[in-house]
Amino acid sequence: MHSRFQDQAIIVMGAGTRGDGVGNGKACALAFANEGARVLCVDVDESAAADTARAISASGGRALPFCADINDEAACRATVHKCLAEFGRLDVLHNNVGVGTNNDLECTSRAEWDHTFDVNVGGVFQLCKHAIVVMKESRKGVILNISSIAAVRPLPDPAYAASKGALNSLTMYLASRYGRYNIRTNALLLGYIDTPLARPAWDNKKIRDINLRQVPLRRFASPQEVATVATFLASDDASYVNGAILPVDGGLCAAHT
Repeated sequence: MHSRFQDQAIIVMGAGTRGDGVGNGKACALAFANEGARVLCVDVDESAAADTARAISASGGRALPFCADINDEAACRATVHKCLAEFGRLDVLHNNVGVGTNNDLECTSRAEWDHTFDVNVGGVFQLCKHAIVVMKESRKGVILNISSIAAVRPLPDPAYAASKGALNSLTMYLASRYGRYNIRTNALLLGYIDTPLARPAWDNKKIRDINLRQVPLRRFASPQEVATVATFLASDDASYVNGAILPVDGGLCAAHT
């Protein structure tokens, strides 16, 4: 077992998985724990968070589940306080959150637009707001935001694309403003990842083939491949990487520039 995060405390938002298999949040939580971290597995679905925590414990790692709604600032504050109460510190905040509407602009309601921004940007803002206070005091920390290729190569969902673009801007702000406190902030620009959430769309062979043809590597990524990049950026191996918006997309963005 590696130990890049030995005894560190890491909050993984969206740590549960919807459906069978492993999603990005669960894969990252497992990877952090496998390298020695104590992980607070946070999800709005309490049972999903508990499943991830049990999987970590079963493999010899240390984890606790926590249920929180990212739209609720009190819950975001409580998430940070729970990490401090249980583990005595906070080293990494991994913001794996995201919702969309799957609607074109003319079919998107204002309520759908607002909800997408509330989760994808507002929730991350609230978590960072409370985590930054702790990280400033310890003069060290990492924030890792999960963004999307939709931010730079807009997909049909305008609310999702615009909100992830805003998340990229927030990432750059945090990196610039809080780097002086030895707090690094980066984002992963995810492409097509083979998760339980995405898989139903690819049951349609036409959609699957269209998506695959867009990716130079001609395959989808696994959640474990996302976790490999996430653990690198969160570790001291990336100690001089701050403000990066790193594509994890098999070359998809490069093929369409």
